[in-house]
Amino acid sequence: MTKTASASTKATSGKGRSGKAKADKRPNVFLRLLQFFREVVAELRKVIWPNKKQMVTYTTVVLVFLTFMVAYISGLDVLFIKGVGWLFG
Repeated sequence: MTKTASASTKATSGKGRSGKAKADKRPNVFLRLLQFFREVVAELRKVIWPNKKQMVTYTTVVLVFLTFMVAYISGLDVLFIKGVGWLFG
């Protein structure tokens, strides 16, 4: 039993020291920030950007949908105003 207990004690104390050593070896905050921005640029280069025709199509779809939703919500608002006016008016 003493062999097992001493082995687990060594393993536990070894983890504590190695964990602290890793924390001490972390790079400077500015170096980590620089690395983050480098990775962001690398990921943005992988993006497939839409061409002009696609952008015009997407923008048109969004504007048509937005116009429809504004008209729909406005119509409901007018109906509710008329209903409340009829009910309490």
